[in-house]
Amino acid sequence: MRNRPARIVKFVVTGIVAMAVFGFVVLGLWNWLMPSIFGLRQISFWQALGLVILSKIFFGSFHSHNGRRRSWRRMRERWEQMTPEEREKLRERFGDFCGPAKAEPKA
Repeated sequence: MRNRPARIVKFVVTGIVAMAVFGFVVLGLWNWLMPSIFGLRQISFWQALGLVILSKIFFGSFHSHNGRRRSWRRMRERWEQMTPEEREKLRERFGDFCGPAKAEPKA
């Protein structure tokens, strides 16, 4: 990989900026809505950032899951390139790990 240190620095800076933006968005929304709707206190930037991190822990990441789709597509392509014997060998190897084997669709 060329220019790896620059990519790492760019990734870190982007992450810090994104967290700051999310923190300020949560801060603004909380301080605008929560005190008037629920009578809660206003929060500081660091408390808002803590809420962002807590929500990330509880609800998962903020990015899309396109990587999963690509990996499923790649597995599907590998499966389609296998011979029937290779497919049967793979089924035997994994057994019912992913549920009972289904009959292959007729093309």
